[in-house]
Amino acid sequence: MRRALALIPLALACVLSTAPTPALAGHGKEEEKAAPVTYFALQPLTAVALRRDGRRGVLVLEAGIEAKDPKLMERAQQSTPRLRAAFAQVLMSYAAGMRRGTPPDVEYLGQELQKACDKVLGKPGGKVLLGSALLN
Repeated sequence: MRRALALIPLALACVLSTAPTPALAGHGKEEEKAAPVTYFALQPLTAVALRRDGRRGVLVLEAGIEAKDPKLMERAQQSTPRLRAAFAQVLMSYAAGMRRGTPPDVEYLGQELQKACDKVLGKPGGKVLLGSALLN
């Protein structure tokens, strides 16, 4: 019990030392430029695929777009519904041709999604990044 009571002032001192003081809070009024957004994630994409046992399963793919050019990033964000539709079409056609029991070929999916991204955006520069591919 005494040890716990002895640690209270130490914990309080740590908390107070990290809190900003009012005198220093307004000291750096220089506006910091926020880093431009270079990545955004799409909602997970899904498609129906056959599982190893012959029943239907769901292929789920998480993807995002990275673009260093601010204008291209803005175009990509505005084209999100078209990107999702193009990606879903690629994923559905891939899932329909999958052999039973084989894991998704993420490299092939990445290449095909990249082609669809370039087509939707009208020029290369947006990079498709894949998070995970899961067959349930």
